[in-house]
Amino acid sequence: MKKIAVLNDLSGLGKCSLTAAIPVISVMGIQACPLPTAVLSCQTGFPSYFCDDYTDRMDKIMDEWKKLDFQPDGIYTGFLADAAQADKVLSFIALFGGENVKILVDPVMGDDGEEYPIYTEELCEKMRFLAKKAAVITPNLTEALLLLYGRERAHEVWTELCDFEENDLVRFVEETGYKLARAYETEVVITGIDLPIKDDVQEMGNLICSRDSVQWIKAQKHGGSYSGTGDLFASVLSAGMVKGTDTVESVRKAVNFLAKGIRDAVEEETDRNEGICFEKYLYELAR
Repeated sequence: MKKIAVLNDLSGLGKCSLTAAIPVISVMGIQACPLPTAVLSCQTGFPSYFCDDYTDRMDKIMDEWKKLDFQPDGIYTGFLADAAQADKVLSFIALFGGENVKILVDPVMGDDGEEYPIYTEELCEKMRFLAKKAAVITPNLTEALLLLYGRERAHEVWTELCDFEENDLVRFVEETGYKLARAYETEVVITGIDLPIKDDVQEMGNLICSRDSVQWIKAQKHGGSYSGTGDLFASVLSAGMVKGTDTVESVRKAVNFLAKGIRDAVEEETDRNEGICFEKYLYELAR
């Protein structure tokens, strides 16, 4: 069975990070091999949480895996608390990221035009190093701007975007995708782009961009944002990469899967911190 090393935190509540990645990757027929970066009582969107940082233990796990001649087919990196953890991930890729290993980097740094509290320019620079190692990166638009410009300029650009009509926004996102693809020599999937409302309907777009092509996958948006949707999305793509599935097909599968879980979460009035109701749709990913 093929294996994906998943470097991410483990949150007991919130359906994100490893608790999102492991079931998705597993049901798609790939063994998920978790390397925790931290263990939390719940994801950080809750009013309070306990966090046990694993940075100083990541090397010990890597050493043991090296003794066992661990050879993953894929590496998927998600939330990293700081630049020190990013350095550990870079070391992991140096040890285990062989020529045929499919690497997906989700550069978790912010959303909706604002960076997360963990953001530093040093962490952003490390994310750029990671992006250069990846076959696919999955930033949202905020993270795409941070990768390209850093915090100050990203804020300026985001303010300008707020007044864009749909055609201008689409053109801008495509230009951003091209810049990332060429700068980091990787395939770029810019996720979760809120398109302007038309006829009382809002769509969310996902842009797939290589050095010379773009394609949009869109779906009607229901409700607001929920914990873990980015992790679920990236997990589908990571497993698809290892299986040899085309990125466009994987994105379409991820969007359809998420849409059903989000719809149910909205109907059940689930708190956004609890995540979406995805479990009963996992079987669809096995097809």
